[in-house]
Amino acid sequence: MFDLFDLIFPVMFLLIFGMILFTFISGIRTWNKNNNSPRLTVEARVTAKRQNTTHHNEPVGGDTSGTHGYHTTTSTSYYVTFEVESGDWMEFSVYGEEYGMLAEGDEGKLTFQGSRYLGFERAIEN
Repeated sequence: MFDLFDLIFPVMFLLIFGMILFTFISGIRTWNKNNNSPRLTVEARVTAKRQNTTHHNEPVGGDTSGTHGYHTTTSTSYYVTFEVESGDWMEFSVYGEEYGMLAEGDEGKLTFQGSRYLGFERAIEN
């Protein structure tokens, strides 16, 4: 039994370390790609909005049995989909304030850099 642990522990450690390293490198690669992409401003229309809410329950006081109850945290991510002049659709992650200011059907100028949302200026109708 001791020999099995000697084998499994290093393998699991390397697997978890590899996943963390992969995630870190992917994030840096995306950040670098966005920074090297041109800033573009194009005519666009808001076609859809969505949000993703996650809930996390953690036991109070570190008691894993939950005897003292649970502390719940909630996190919400906001996404807006734009249709650009070419007919392509692009979805961007936005802050909650920006999400609340946009409505489906809004038309204007979308500014972005790679996969990074920079802003949307709504066209004023006369």
